[in-house]
Amino acid sequence: MAQRAIRFSETTDQGIQEAARKRGFSSPTAFIRHSVEQELSVRGAELVGAEERIAASVEQVRREVFRLGRAQQALFAFVDSLAKILLTCLPEPGGEVMKAAVARARGRHARLLRTAGQAMVGDSKLAMQDLVAHGEE
Repeated sequence: MAQRAIRFSETTDQGIQEAARKRGFSSPTAFIRHSVEQELSVRGAELVGAEERIAASVEQVRREVFRLGRAQQALFAFVDSLAKILLTCLPEPGGEVMKAAVARARGRHARLLRTAGQAMVGDSKLAMQDLVAHGEE
């Protein structure tokens, strides 16, 4: 067994001796050993509890990310279907009208992006700015 030399103040030493007598320990050293063992086992239990709480939090975040991924896939499928319907059902203007229609469409598109950008905040706004910049290249 390893030995340790610990110095206590007079009042602490008197408290240790009194607690050892009251609790039925054979010596103050036995009381100190018991106290240290109790403290070490309690710390281990606290760590296990903290690990369990962290694991539960990580699991909750994982479930939320999975749910958001499914929602994003559903939204993409919706937009894709809408685009296919619009491209299939709307006829293109012919000849001379084409240039005017493209110019009006560009103006409407710019207004749409401006309105959408105003409605977005934080990272969403940055993503929209990246999309607009990419569309202008």
